[in-house]
Amino acid sequence: MRTIFVSVFTVLFSGMLLNCTSANTHISKDANLSAGIQREWMLTSFEGYAKADLIRNNANINLTEKAEHEKIKGTAFAGCNNMFFTAEFKNDGKVKISEIGSTLKACQDMKLENDFSKQLRNVTQYSVKGHFLILTDDQGHTMEFIAADWD
Repeated sequence: MRTIFVSVFTVLFSGMLLNCTSANTHISKDANLSAGIQREWMLTSFEGYAKADLIRNNANINLTEKAEHEKIKGTAFAGCNNMFFTAEFKNDGKVKISEIGSTLKACQDMKLENDFSKQLRNVTQYSVKGHFLILTDDQGHTMEFIAADWD
């Protein structure tokens, strides 16, 4: 009986050893980005606007594209036009938003969109706290977002 038990135990233990692999502990800078930033984000707080207005206009940014060389091709929307940009997020909390463009539809009320676009151009810092993304400019103006997949 003991021989059978030792044989079975040896086979099971050998199977566990053969299935073990070493983990890759190297994390690329791009992988750090995807951990907390590469999501869809809904705008929840923006100076002078009620949260209900932001929700009604579906104000958001989408950072789900694959990061290449620490840069993400992002899109945004704030009620009328589709916007696009390149975002470069650094591990020290700095961010550079560049190559901003948009479609050119004329809508009745574009104040939120114009203010949102202007503020996005001035953003220099970011922080991710749980399911929240905060973008800040050099004057301390903030845009606060919540992850769209968080519920």
